[in-house]
Amino acid sequence: MDACALDWQKAAVMWTWLGCSDPMGQWCALAELEKRLRDTSEDKRRLADALRASPIAERDRLAAFVLDEAAAFAANPFPSTTAGAARQRWGLREIEFEAMQVASAGLSCLMTALARLPASEPLRQEILRTPTHVLYLLHHGESGRIIGAVLHGKPREPLPLFVRPKAVSRRPRRRRTNPDQLDLFELNTA
Repeated sequence: MDACALDWQKAAVMWTWLGCSDPMGQWCALAELEKRLRDTSEDKRRLADALRASPIAERDRLAAFVLDEAAAFAANPFPSTTAGAARQRWGLREIEFEAMQVASAGLSCLMTALARLPASEPLRQEILRTPTHVLYLLHHGESGRIIGAVLHGKPREPLPLFVRPKAVSRRPRRRRTNPDQLDLFELNTA
């Protein structure tokens, strides 16, 4: 039995298991099967590499979220969109995030990138989710070139750090002074 026939057999079993006899239920079951059969570790690594190569300001934080073990691909019933639709959606979300005090990463870079694209430009959307945070990633379907990504959580909750803070030097700085320069704070009691 070839791989395609095996996939359809698994889909038929899932349809029966889910009690899906109507076409819409079958489509949902097939989408769920496709999500389960996907090689998520390879897809996540590919997305993280593409994010690191992108000009997004917070690319390291976004890539770390993608590679996080808790992050998983979420159901995405409408993966195809256009730059105009995405610009409208994320413009409204930007206002909502500010009003509801939702922390986000990558939103300003995404809005800038979407503003440069023609409204009819076709895009693909990927969604990764953890219990507390969601990442939306927009890219060109054919080339896979990333347009932008937004990581956000719930109102008044901080985003995960993921990136380790840089070590602070504990050595005191040596003051470089020029011997010919006057010291205005020198106390001379003589």
